[in-house]
Amino acid sequence: MDDFWVFGYGSLMWRPGFDYLEAQRGRLFGYRRALCIYSYVHRGTREKPGLVLGLDHGGSCTGMVFKVSGKNHDPVMAYLRERELVTNVYLERTSPVHLSDGRRITAVCYVADQNHQQFAGHLSADDAASRVSVSEGQSGHNVDYVSSTVEHLKEMKIRDHWLEDVARLMQDSRAS
Repeated sequence: MDDFWVFGYGSLMWRPGFDYLEAQRGRLFGYRRALCIYSYVHRGTREKPGLVLGLDHGGSCTGMVFKVSGKNHDPVMAYLRERELVTNVYLERTSPVHLSDGRRITAVCYVADQNHQQFAGHLSADDAASRVSVSEGQSGHNVDYVSSTVEHLKEMKIRDHWLEDVARLMQDSRAS
């Protein structure tokens, strides 16, 4: 089996959980990073759903792309499916990604299923910040999830203005 690529836009960027041959920044067009998935367990409850990241339609997303040895295809794909497809809110796709070195490759990515009950829709930064500010689940407060994500992105020198706005607004609401 040939080597293959995996696109990460959230925690997969800094905690892939699998061996890879190469990693570099890449841009996926047609999708954007968004807090568009309701979390009923890890960052919220059924009564007060939190929000976690998904790839939503529109724009583009800068993330990390990992080249995986073809000999590891089956175990890596099994791991990714276990990690990403727990509630089937994500759809597994292969999409073209532009690498920072100029190459264009095809990568496995997980996009939000807009027809799934956990799809939160296209939220404004204000709406997302309001929901995140009051949600907590088994893995902790939703604010911590968003703050950690923004910090990791900054460390990787990846700007996500919408997510940074959400983080600023939720900090402002907690301070008042």
